[in-house]
Amino acid sequence: MDPELIERFERVVRDDGRYPPEAFEFLQRGLERASQQKHGPTATNKPQHVSGQELCEALRTLARERWGPLALDVLRRWNITRTRDFGEMVYLMIDLGIMGKQDSDEIADFDDVYDFGEAFASYEIPLGPKRDDAP
Repeated sequence: MDPELIERFERVVRDDGRYPPEAFEFLQRGLERASQQKHGPTATNKPQHVSGQELCEALRTLARERWGPLALDVLRRWNITRTRDFGEMVYLMIDLGIMGKQDSDEIADFDDVYDFGEAFASYEIPLGPKRDDAP
């Protein structure tokens, strides 16, 4: 990415103040995951469109994998308390020209995709493979 664009992005994120830079890095990882899930691994750097709902689902999965039962706490610490917050972050990046959108895309696509309390409330800790030599 262009250093001038990075500096502008950092300034806008700082001035906006709603979400920390780490939240945008997480959003980018979720976008990569959603794109791979929808379009498969690709060798090109060509942008691949995903819907707001697909991005939200990828972010939920990624958060649960990264932070397990602490996912809700991490997201809340970043001021992300609903799926609309992901949309707010995406549209901030669209306004900066970092991300693109299709004519059919709307920020409302991110509204109420899932309830955070329900999405992150239960979590089972994987126990790993069963050992045959256990007593």
